[in-house]
Amino acid sequence: MADYDKYYQTKDLFGESYPELIDFFRHYEPKGKLIDVGCGQGRNSISLAKLGYQITGIDQSKVGIDQLNSIAKQEGLTIKAFVGDIYSFDQYQDFDIVLLDSMFHFEKRGLKQETELIEKIAKRLSKNGLICICIQDTGKKVEILKNTIAHSGIDYKKLNDSSLIYTFEDKESGHKSETKYCLYIVKKI
Repeated sequence: MADYDKYYQTKDLFGESYPELIDFFRHYEPKGKLIDVGCGQGRNSISLAKLGYQITGIDQSKVGIDQLNSIAKQEGLTIKAFVGDIYSFDQYQDFDIVLLDSMFHFEKRGLKQETELIEKIAKRLSKNGLICICIQDTGKKVEILKNTIAHSGIDYKKLNDSSLIYTFEDKESGHKSETKYCLYIVKKI
């Protein structure tokens, strides 16, 4: 059982997509093929499919993927979501946009694996492809992210570098917290 399988027993655990993320993609042209890496229950996949993007989702949680596929079917959305290991997946050249929301923590035990994933995505992504990352703006996470992309060996143009506030609310316990995030989007040129 994947770690998140138990958390995803709570439907819509992480709530709605960030309005800033949806606003960017609502206005971005051309719409294209987007892979939501670590898609979980599909909060971003569902919203972006409604905007006209062709969505593929990958996550290690069967529970999350089953929920996403069920919602997509109920709402008539064309989303291909599957259970898989994000670190062994390597078909990024098949997509116009790679979305990674809350995937990177850059802690000592996972730092090498996470930075290597960013480098792999950057190298495999086709010219004009986007890398969109939502990351907690705590510690040195944003600095590590930007340095990793800058030293990935690709030429890119920064399309977005903005802050947002993510509000998490556990309806059962009443717990509510706010965390500052960075929405960082680059285009491979």
